[in-house]
Amino acid sequence: MKPRPLVRELTRLLGPDAVLWRTEDVMLYEYDGLSVTAPPEAVVLPSTTEHVVGIVKLAAREGVPVVARGAGTGLSGGSVAMEGGIVIGFARMKRIIEIDIENLRARVQPGVVNMDLTLAVGDQGCYFAPDPSSQKACTIGGNVAENAGGPHTLAYGVTTNHILGLEVVLPDGEIIHTGARFWDRPGYDLTGFVVGSEGTLGIVTEITARLSRKPEAVKTLLAIYDDVLDAPRTVAAITARRITPAALEMMDGFTLRAVEAAFHAGFPMDSAAVLLIEVEGLRETVEDDADQIEAICQENHAREVRRAKSAEERDLLWRGRKNAFGALGRISPNYYVQDGVIPRTRLPEMLGFIGQVGQKYQLRIGNIFHAGDGNLHPLLMFDARDKDQTVRVTKAAGEIMAKCVEMGGSLTGEHGVGIEKRDLMPLIFSADDLEMMQKLKAVFNPRGTLNPAKLLPTTKMCGEIRVQISTGGVL
Repeated sequence: MKPRPLVRELTRLLGPDAVLWRTEDVMLYEYDGLSVTAPPEAVVLPSTTEHVVGIVKLAAREGVPVVARGAGTGLSGGSVAMEGGIVIGFARMKRIIEIDIENLRARVQPGVVNMDLTLAVGDQGCYFAPDPSSQKACTIGGNVAENAGGPHTLAYGVTTNHILGLEVVLPDGEIIHTGARFWDRPGYDLTGFVVGSEGTLGIVTEITARLSRKPEAVKTLLAIYDDVLDAPRTVAAITARRITPAALEMMDGFTLRAVEAAFHAGFPMDSAAVLLIEVEGLRETVEDDADQIEAICQENHAREVRRAKSAEERDLLWRGRKNAFGALGRISPNYYVQDGVIPRTRLPEMLGFIGQVGQKYQLRIGNIFHAGDGNLHPLLMFDARDKDQTVRVTKAAGEIMAKCVEMGGSLTGEHGVGIEKRDLMPLIFSADDLEMMQKLKAVFNPRGTLNPAKLLPTTKMCGEIRVQISTGGVL
């Protein structure tokens, strides 16, 4: 099998060790966490911004699509090459260029793993606040593309709140710099525009990130419930008291039993739900907040409220929470994780609705919520080899997402739109809204060659919900 002309051009540009084109090699890059597959024509592994410029200029000349890819941990199909072309993998652009503790910032290449930045500055009392569950694997470039969140989003915001500036390569090879090394640069907020654009505007090759100081004190509480609806009621009660925890997570009994069986994190096997709550800040404030939260949990019928007695116990609880998706993967051939958002005051109602949907379609559904900010992650268990189960999961997923919108919520909190929810965008945006988005996209990406078929609808849905199933996941 001989390489195609495009592959030969890429090889001349980058060298043979930086270009993958054989079927068995590109197979590893034809999917992400959504499990929808589409093979690229070639995968390239640049080491510098100049390499990326050369790649996109070649792609522009040949009219070939380009898709940027981090670690492939995304859950909406954002890094899948739906129209073939070139996938730019950033595994070799993983250098931390500069750390400036005095000004609380760092410059990094997009392939830097999220957790690695925190580890690099941890000894100096700092960390990088965005903490997706996949933070030990996902890259900061991918976080920027999807505007990733995590359990501590409630207090600290999502990725966009921690990005000061970007270096971006446009599809004609032009390099632009957005933002600055300080806040409030005058002019349009192009950094905010690029973050969350899912690689449809340009390819990020350098990131200036804001670092945060480690808090003086941290308290982690585990509230245990015998009635699953008492947990979301507690969430509403905590926020009504004007207490903002750093994190406020919920798992139902089905999920926590799977987690405990896999990781022995200390979750009670006989409970209906738990809340994992974390408060941090000044020592005196943390103690007071923890006492108030414990009282609120008890007022809302928590049978027990535990406090982590050591850093090791805290880490174990969070290990269980952040590996929950993997734990459920041990008990089901396939599952579809959703990413809807609703007003947190309506969490009890939504939890009841999800239970009704599970009964209606005879599906097991585990619930993991970033409950503090109303971000839902129902996990629908199914076997993709069973066509009947596949159809039922399709219908159930559509009903849950429609309910999120009906409740005044959103289609995604942190996983992005990608291809998964692309054609659901008309549910929350008007035709005029979407047309304006298309026009803005065209300013940066006029030919649509950067990450095509993502984020914005390709068909007019007229309010109809369409969810398609692929082996191993859902589109």
